[in-house]
Amino acid sequence: MRFWQQAASWQDFAQLTRRMTADEDGLRRKFWRKLKREAASIPFLEDVLTAHYCAFDRQTPIHVKAVLVGAVVYFVAPDDLIPDFLPLIGYADDAAVLGAAIKLMSSHIKPEHREAARRTMSRLRED
Repeated sequence: MRFWQQAASWQDFAQLTRRMTADEDGLRRKFWRKLKREAASIPFLEDVLTAHYCAFDRQTPIHVKAVLVGAVVYFVAPDDLIPDFLPLIGYADDAAVLGAAIKLMSSHIKPEHREAARRTMSRLRED
């Protein structure tokens, strides 16, 4: 069953997100594995990384973490609304979810989150 089919309502989505993020280390491994594999093809890579650094900053309020981790989980999920392997449109839903989360939580995103994202982007693109 696809990720989005498991989450029929926002309550189901929230419960699925909590279950997937119970293992923070596992989520981080999946996140970095996907980024390394697909870095060159993700047009919104800086936003993904910025959300990650803000979400896992110990000073970020819990409600902000919840929104950003939910967006990161959606990005990492292999089966989402539009499969990522589809040319041109595969990442459209991921970008929309991530963009909305960043817009909602933009007051909590610090310059150091963006700078860490830029440094990591440079390293990923060098490899």
